[in-house]
Amino acid sequence: MLRLRLGWHELKVYFGMLDRRQTILVVEDDEDLRRLFRTALTLAGFDVVEAGDGMDALRRIDHSPPDLVILDLVLPRVSGLVVQQEITAHAVTRHIPIVVITGSAISAEELQVACFLRKPISPDQLIDAVRNCLATGSNTAE
Repeated sequence: MLRLRLGWHELKVYFGMLDRRQTILVVEDDEDLRRLFRTALTLAGFDVVEAGDGMDALRRIDHSPPDLVILDLVLPRVSGLVVQQEITAHAVTRHIPIVVITGSAISAEELQVACFLRKPISPDQLIDAVRNCLATGSNTAE
């Protein structure tokens, strides 16, 4: 007879009780800023996927939709505005919350987003915005 010795962690995984880590897609062309965001988010308990331009972001979203997108607006190849429009235009992705981070003069009202940060930001501000945006589950301003 085969005996399996399962610990508490294995039992939780087996019965689906273990919370899955949420995946955040960071879309930022500044490599240093992307690395800072990745480190802060990882330390806060999130899985992080990165994209350095809008085209790569759209490919990654299409391949494996994340739980939330952190989106810079000024990006090479495809702008952050186009990425935002593509996410919100499709039924499969329109539920994905978006945290827009920008240094430009555009406002949250103009973008019609609920989660908006103006650069420069601290890691704590980023984590707070991500948690709040995930909690509300909204990607558009009410």
